[in-house]
Amino acid sequence: MSRYMMALDQGTTSTRAIIFDRSGSIVSQSQREHEQIFPQAGWVEHDPREIWTNTREVMGEALSRATLTRHDIAGMGITNQRETAIVWNKNTGEPVYNAIVWQDTRTQHVIDQMEGDHGSDLFREKTGLPLATYFAASKIVWILENVEGAREAANAGELLFGTPDTWLLWNLTGGIDGGVHATDVTNASRTLLMDIATCQWDDGLLDAWDIPSSLLPEIRSSSEVYGHAHESSLMRETPISGILGDQQAATFGQAAFDAGESKNTYGTGNFLIVNTGTEIVQSKHGLLTTVAYQLGDQPPRYALEGSIAVTGSLIQWLRDNLGIIASAQDVEALASSVPDNGGCYVVPAFSGLFAPYWRSDARGVIVGLTRFITKAHIARAALEATAFQTREVLDAVNADMGVAVSELKVDGGMVHNALLMQFQADILGVPVVRPLIAETTALGAAYAAGLAVGFWSDQAELRANWGEAGRYEPDMSETDRGAALAQWKKAVERTFDWV
Repeated sequence: MSRYMMALDQGTTSTRAIIFDRSGSIVSQSQREHEQIFPQAGWVEHDPREIWTNTREVMGEALSRATLTRHDIAGMGITNQRETAIVWNKNTGEPVYNAIVWQDTRTQHVIDQMEGDHGSDLFREKTGLPLATYFAASKIVWILENVEGAREAANAGELLFGTPDTWLLWNLTGGIDGGVHATDVTNASRTLLMDIATCQWDDGLLDAWDIPSSLLPEIRSSSEVYGHAHESSLMRETPISGILGDQQAATFGQAAFDAGESKNTYGTGNFLIVNTGTEIVQSKHGLLTTVAYQLGDQPPRYALEGSIAVTGSLIQWLRDNLGIIASAQDVEALASSVPDNGGCYVVPAFSGLFAPYWRSDARGVIVGLTRFITKAHIARAALEATAFQTREVLDAVNADMGVAVSELKVDGGMVHNALLMQFQADILGVPVVRPLIAETTALGAAYAAGLAVGFWSDQAELRANWGEAGRYEPDMSETDRGAALAQWKKAVERTFDWV
């Protein structure tokens, strides 16, 4: 009898395979980083072939570390960086260009042309999204317009598009030998090409972007059997039965299944999602309306999302670009060596500002510098930037929902930083709660896959797996909180109109 589920977590910086047991506990895992390619300012790329190679390696390593075989795995789920665009030739299996990553801003001219006199809300009612370089549509357009022969090949039906989930599914199920070309509703909802009410590609949107429909994968639910691993694969015959975009997967892994339940993931960026149930809530405060999940034939569930572009990647920037720390883990000790930020604020608008501002003209600033400021103050200000940005997004959530979130469930790599989590509780004024299993993104993909193959019976069983590992209570006066927020907002204003 198959005793475990495997999740493939294809993230912005690495690809992981994690094996879970029925209690949601990690049995084994393996991880491989992939190269971050920066051809010029504002451009961010990945090599899809490297990602596929790493995927095969981590699957094998995760199995071997637990002394398991494919026969022990009941099914596989996929979760992924959502808006990253890959276009490849369906006859050769070769990408026509590198993956253009969600952080990439090269397509601003495409967005500006599309906006015209209409503004950024041109397609918001239909898609739930503003016009922005963040989403996949303009990346597809760039590839078709700038890669030699791509437009002609696309018009001839020779090319396929997908976010990384689609790329992995197609390759896992055989690639040029009958690979399944599909995605789920959560990833499709991040393209600016899907009608969120019907959960189908919209002909009017495709015409507006001049994208051939033959490029696009079939949209399916988040929990069903899409296909089986190809006979040439290490996982041959294993059903692939769950797909969720990374932030929706983390929400599902946190068992935030019902309207009003929420989570905040601390990764490369931060993503706060609040479930709105079967109701589509259009934000009036800078949030995104997105699909939370869909289980088989059930109606889709929706969510409001606050997307923050740069949080964990700011710590990487301190390490790689400034050399302030030797490793990301060093930032907490350095930041803790000073009692406060010394009046220094860092606003990491490296790719403009996402929620709630959506300012593509913004660029990062460090303000409040004096001779007193040291690298420790800058490290502390960098951590605090994550908490300040989250506060602004939570304010927008509270305004849209009409009711205040009473506590914040958190997950992702940065939740192990106690200094950050305490400051987050302080600046929010509500408790911050960390789950027993912090790898909620992979867990959510495993849950979706497991429900489809009967490994778990229902969502109540999944909810019973959730447990609290830590809680941070706010310990800051309203006066100090208000003063800190006022200074932060002044710093944010300094980023505007730079480009």
